Amino acid sequence: CCCGRLIGDHPRVDCSWPVYQAAPLTDDGEWSVQKHTKMSPTDAFGTINFQDGDHTYHAKYIRLSYDSNLDQLLHLMVKEWQMELPKLVISVHGGIQNFKLPSKVKQVFSKGLVKAAETTGAWIITEGINSGVSRHVGDALKGRASPHLRKICAVGIPPWGIIENQRDLIGKDVVCLYQTLGNPLSKLSTLNSMHSHFLMADDGTVGKYGNEMMLRRNLEKYISLQKIHTRMGQGVPVVGLVVEGGPNVILMVWEYVRASPAVPVVVYEGTGRAADILAFTHKHTGDTGELRPQVKEDVLVMIQNTFSLGQKQSSHLFHILMECMEHRESITIFDAESEDQQDIDLAILTALLKGTNMSASDQLDLALAWNRLDIAKKHILVYGQHWKTFMEYGRHMYT
Repeated sequence: CCCGRLIGDHPRVDCSWPVYQAAPLTDDGEWSVQKHTKMSPTDAFGTINFQDGDHTYHAKYIRLSYDSNLDQLLHLMVKEWQMELPKLVISVHGGIQNFKLPSKVKQVFSKGLVKAAETTGAWIITEGINSGVSRHVGDALKGRASPHLRKICAVGIPPWGIIENQRDLIGKDVVCLYQTLGNPLSKLSTLNSMHSHFLMADDGTVGKYGNEMMLRRNLEKYISLQKIHTRMGQGVPVVGLVVEGGPNVILMVWEYVRASPAVPVVVYEGTGRAADILAFTHKHTGDTGELRPQVKEDVLVMIQNTFSLGQKQSSHLFHILMECMEHRESITIFDAESEDQQDIDLAILTALLKGTNMSASDQLDLALAWNRLDIAKKHILVYGQHWKTFMEYGRHMYT
C-alpha cells in the first residue's frame, strides 16, 4: 500500500489476488495522509528504560499525531513531564544515515554543543534515532564531563512508522525496557538512548520520513512564542545547527532563513555533504548575492555529485540554495579548522544575537537569562552607554 504496509495488513480491505491498485486513490490519482488515514486516541506513552552497560537511562515518550495541538503538547512536556521551559532551542539537522566525523571536528562539536545547552538551559531537538546526526548528538551527551551538572533535555522527534521494536512501546503509561540493537537487514531505526524525551510523530505511514518535520517545526515556532521571563519581551530563541545532511537539510535552511522572524542557522563546515555545500556557496556569494559563472558551475557539479541527482533536480536545489543566500546574514559558517575560530557554543549564541532585530538591552536580557556574562561583555557591552544598563541589572540582581 502507499502507506508502506502490506495490503493484507489492512483490516476490511479486500486483498484477493491480483491486487491492481496499491491503495484507494483520490479523484486526482494521489494517495494522501489526510484522506486515507484516520486518527484515534494514542495507544503508546510512558517511560523507556535504556540499558547501557551498568547504567540505565530513562526517557519519557508519547506516540502522537504529526499535527497535534501544540498547546496540549507543551502542557504535557512542561506540566506532566516536568520539563523546564527552555531559554534556547538548538535544533540539530543532518544526515539520518551513519556518517563519520573527523576526530577533531567531532570533539569540537561534542564539547561546544554540551556547553551551549548546559550553560543556557537549552533544549536540543533531533530526529532521535540511533544513527546519523542524532547519534553524534547522543555521543556528545554521553561524553559530557560531569553527569552531576544540569540535566540536558534532548528531545527526539522521529516518525513513529520508522521505529524498530515499536511493539514494545505500545501501551498506556508503560515502562518499557527498550532494545537498541536493531536488525541490520531492517529499514527501520532504533532510538538513541541518550535522548531524554521522545515525541513519536505518527501520520499513519510505515518506513517514511517527512511529516515529523511538520511537528518539529510547529513545536519550535510555538516554543519561540513563550516568554523566557515575564519581565522580558523576548520569546525563546531558536537556532538551527547543520551537520552534514542531504538535500532536505538545504530545504530546512531555506525554510528557517525565510521565516518571519528568521531563524538563525549555524552551518558546521567540514562535516560533509549539505553543510559543506552551504559553507562553500556562502563564502563565494559576495555582497551582491551573486556567484561568479565558474563558481556557479562548480556548485551545480557539487550538488549533482554529492546527492547523485539529475540535472533538473540539481538545478532546482541550486535555485533553493541561492534563495538561502539572499538571507545570508542569518547564516553563520563554523569552521573548526580555522585559526581564529571561537568555540561552537559561542558561535551558536552570537549567531542568535546577530540574526535577530533585538535591541542591545534585549540582547543583554537574553545573555543574562542564559547566565553567559562572557557573551554580554564581548558582544553586547562593547559601547560605553550599555555599561550603565549593565550596572543597573547588577544592582537589581543583588538587592
